[in-house]
Amino acid sequence: MSKGRLEAFSDGVLAIIITIMVLELKIPQTADLASLLPLAPVILSYALSFVFLGIYWNNHHHLFQAVKNVNGSVLWANMHLLFWLSLTPFVTGWMGEHQFAAWPVALYGIVLLLSAVAYFILTRVLLALHGEGSVLAAALGSDAKGRVSVVIYLIAVPLAFVNSWFAGGLYVLVAIMWLVPDRRIEKALNR
Repeated sequence: MSKGRLEAFSDGVLAIIITIMVLELKIPQTADLASLLPLAPVILSYALSFVFLGIYWNNHHHLFQAVKNVNGSVLWANMHLLFWLSLTPFVTGWMGEHQFAAWPVALYGIVLLLSAVAYFILTRVLLALHGEGSVLAAALGSDAKGRVSVVIYLIAVPLAFVNSWFAGGLYVLVAIMWLVPDRRIEKALNR
C-alpha cells in the first residue's frame, strides 16, 4: 500500500488535536493584562503540549520520508500513536486548570510516555516491513534519544506526587531534547 493516505490522515488528526487545544483556552472577562495572570498555568500547559505535538508531527514527517510503503500493521501502529496523542487536549486542559497539581501532571506524563512507546512501536513495525538493511533502518539507528525520553518520563510520573513542578521541568527537558529535529533520516536519505 502507498503511504500517502496514512500521512494525510495523520496530518489531519494532529491539526484537529491542536485546534481542540486552542479552542479550550478561555478568553479573559476583562481587557487588562492582569486578567491573563490566572491563565498562566493554562497557557504554559498549552505551549508545552503544542511543542510536543509539533515534535511528533515533525518526526512523523521525517520518518515517513524514509518509508517506501505501508501495510495493515503499520496502519494500526499509527492509529495507536494517534490515539495517545489525541488525549493531549484532555490532559493539557486538566493540568492547566488545576495549576499543575500532582494527578494531572502525572497523567500528562503517562500520556507522554505512552505516546513515546507508541512511536517506538510504529518504528519497529516499519522496520519489520522494510528490513534491517533498509534506508529506514540506517536512519533510525539505536534511537538513544527515544530511550532516554522514556526513562525521563518513567522518573517524572512518580515525581509528580513529590513535586509536580520538577516533574513538569523534566517534561520540558524532553521537549528541549527533541526541539532540534532528528537529522538521522535526512542524512540517510541524502546518502
